[in-house]
Amino acid sequence: MYISLADRPHSGSGPDDAGPGPRPGPRSGSRPGRSVAFRVAPTVVALGMVSLLTDVSSESVAAVLPLYVTGALGLSMVAYGFLEGLHQGVSAVARIAAGYAADRTDRPKAIAVAGYGLSMLTRAGLLVVQGFVGIAVLVGIDRIGKGIRTAPRDAMIQEVSQPEHLARSFGVHRMLDTIGATIGPLLAFVVLLLVPEGYRVVFAVSLAAALVGVAALILFVPNVRFSRTTGTMTHTHTTTPAAPVPAAAESAPVVQARALRPRASRRPRWRTLDGPLKRLLVAAGLLGLLTVGDGFIYLAIMSHGHLDPLWFPLLFVGTNGVFLLLAIPVGRIADRTSRAAVLIGGHLFLAGAYVAAAMGGSWIALGLALVMLGIFYAATDGVLAALAGQLSPQGRTATGIGAAQTVVAVTRLLASTGFGALWVLFGAVPTMVGAAVVLVVVLPLAWWLVVRR
Repeated sequence: MYISLADRPHSGSGPDDAGPGPRPGPRSGSRPGRSVAFRVAPTVVALGMVSLLTDVSSESVAAVLPLYVTGALGLSMVAYGFLEGLHQGVSAVARIAAGYAADRTDRPKAIAVAGYGLSMLTRAGLLVVQGFVGIAVLVGIDRIGKGIRTAPRDAMIQEVSQPEHLARSFGVHRMLDTIGATIGPLLAFVVLLLVPEGYRVVFAVSLAAALVGVAALILFVPNVRFSRTTGTMTHTHTTTPAAPVPAAAESAPVVQARALRPRASRRPRWRTLDGPLKRLLVAAGLLGLLTVGDGFIYLAIMSHGHLDPLWFPLLFVGTNGVFLLLAIPVGRIADRTSRAAVLIGGHLFLAGAYVAAAMGGSWIALGLALVMLGIFYAATDGVLAALAGQLSPQGRTATGIGAAQTVVAVTRLLASTGFGALWVLFGAVPTMVGAAVVLVVVLPLAWWLVVRR
């Protein structure tokens, strides 16, 4: 077994000797101490391509599901709110467990394969299942698959990335992921354009993309192994000798000290959630309670009656296009300034998207809603994973990332379900504006929890 230097993070010698404390990397509010050229790890690119194919599959379905449920099946907005809540939150039941299993077994790839494979099976189910109950079950299973795969995948990205450019590495992955999330709705739009009401054709295309994605994960993503002492990784299938380690990166005393240090205990330690990570989880939960699914924002835009339903999938394309362009630049900003500040500040753009969707009677308002929603995702998605990984103790990376993602998933489930009920009671515009106002009020508390402290 050899260490793969192609994916080795250039962390130097000092931070890795910090023991069970938070992961090394720049503090949330300061610049790194030295300038290190950014180099994306091959494993990050491979995982990004898997996510690209998987998002072609999932987002082509997500782009037609609101219309399929409320139009073709004739279900109410409350029913759609329940499905959207499942889409947002059911993955929570598996995220911490999958992250802990990845840390304990040291087999993150195997767990990720199980998650991707489970989601792939639901695409086949959509071809034969009809009715609210069947679709709800499939959505739930699909999201459980997402919960299983996400934390191990992000932990692998964390392990192979340079600590100085952690959010930027996540930005590369999210950029590739978002390319797939952009292609998926485009495919759905083309299918519906050529085959009116051709929802099952969309589901068939989705299944094909999911199959290719799982195959790519199995064939091209290496078996990343977490080092319990160094925070680096190994590839179990690498057969070429390792290149020499630069003296600046590894000195002989440091190597000897690491060799003598015992492996970290694999017993569960709930101290993983203490300190700065706990404050991050509280802030993420507060903000998650005021974050609803994209489908609601797009349906609010559609409620003004100025857009033909045929163009609905392209709304996803607009948001994903902005996310695609900004994922890496915003990650770089987060690494150079404060990941915590970028995470909290990004929610201001979500509030703006709510207001723009509520006032979406013009093309300008529609464009603003899509742009601000894309900025929100660029400032929060990969940055949250990077920050949670940075604040997690050594050897508990996947558990910490899974905990953060679980909190967000649970609170967004509650938000989407409640939002559907408020929509029915008060209408789209008052509910959107009210959510924006409350979100702005909560932001200072979240800032105090994560940034000021």
